[in-house]
Amino acid sequence: MSLHELSDEQREIRDLAKRFADDEIAPYASAWDREHRFPKPVFEALGELGLMGACVPEQHGGAGVDFLSYILVLEELSRADAGVGVTVAVHTSAGTLPILAHGTPEQIDRLVPPLAQGHELAAFALTESGSGSDAGAMRTRATENKLSGTKQWITNGSHAHTFLAFALDPDKPSAFVVRRGAPGFSVTREEEKLGLNSSSTADLAFDETPGEPLGPRGGGMRIALSTLDGGRIGIAAQAVGIAQAALEVATAYAKERHAFGRPIGGFGAIQQKLADMQTEIEAARALTWRAARLKQHGHPHTVEGAQAKLYASRVARHWTGEAIQVLGGYGYTKEFPAERYYRDAKVTEIYEGTSEIQRLVIARALLGEAARES
Repeated sequence: MSLHELSDEQREIRDLAKRFADDEIAPYASAWDREHRFPKPVFEALGELGLMGACVPEQHGGAGVDFLSYILVLEELSRADAGVGVTVAVHTSAGTLPILAHGTPEQIDRLVPPLAQGHELAAFALTESGSGSDAGAMRTRATENKLSGTKQWITNGSHAHTFLAFALDPDKPSAFVVRRGAPGFSVTREEEKLGLNSSSTADLAFDETPGEPLGPRGGGMRIALSTLDGGRIGIAAQAVGIAQAALEVATAYAKERHAFGRPIGGFGAIQQKLADMQTEIEAARALTWRAARLKQHGHPHTVEGAQAKLYASRVARHWTGEAIQVLGGYGYTKEFPAERYYRDAKVTEIYEGTSEIQRLVIARALLGEAARES
């Protein structure tokens, strides 16, 4: 699927996101990264444009566009700054959409509009210090809808208003909505990271904190896994956006930088590198759009989302490194954004399911019982 195959509405929202990213994000992204600044006004502005709830139905405060349009938005935001991209991705895919999918009508009416309009931020609190890929090993517990325990590496954690938190209830995970300011709730630490320095990654603590059940009791793992199925498509879009940014800076540099009396783009080694880079980015984009279309139409998308995230994250990590190589010594400095793209890309192979977990999902679908250990 190429840009020419997008609908008019999809092209319009992509262009809107691209203009905003070019004008209001890209010029400031290096400073945000350097200062570890969370650009709160950007999310307020995105809310005014309808991009904090792009695929949320209009009756619930969103823009009401399709899921692929939302994925196009994430790619463009991430092309300018991956920290902004992941903030919007987690807020929407992992925070807002699960409430739409599993909440009661009253919960949806109360919680979703301020999230979709960008007045509030959402977060997804699943990971703990001893339960990352093995989410079933969580230790946070719920007793009579009061949560006690800790969560780690929660995107948007220091700024979110609504948290989708998971706890054993009593011995199976259940999902709960926890509001900032609830008794016993605290943000205990803001993480120092390799990249994504314009985003918030925090540790949380619950001490008999009131939580509002979301979905059936004991159904938390199903909610978590279905949420991650869709969220992985968003992270794939983020990876594509980072890789696209790296391609653009490397291509521009190859046209302008001269060596031995001509632009370095005139050398076959550089040409082949950029040709492979563009081709693999287009392949990653195609996988991502395919998974988005499947989700959009209500079709199974677990494997396709895993494939998109696995491939796009690998493309982003590899080709951001090669963009530095094209820029040579300049690529290793902060004078150019290539090194930021490189730092930002790595985590796409880790969060919302590591590449190893994506391979496991794909292999089990391919091999069935033969892939499962006894």
